Amino acid sequence: MAIALYSTPSCGYCRQAKDWFKQRNIRFEEYDVSRDQRRADELVRKSGQMGVPVIDVNGRIIIGFNVAAIEQALK
Repeated sequence: MAIALYSTPSCGYCRQAKDWFKQRNIRFEEYDVSRDQRRADELVRKSGQMGVPVIDVNGRIIIGFNVAAIEQALK
């Protein structure tokens, strides 16, 4: 399962998402879109927006820290 978290250091919801994954021992890749323009462009291409967090679970795009949507995507 491939999980990508697009985030920024100042985003509180991004921190909540990271903590949620870590507490459940779920591996994910984090991309800081404030420092990586290529990943920022990828984020916009995938989600149609620049807001964070955006979580990609095997190609399913979740905008914001939406636990119900994340749990559904992980099934």
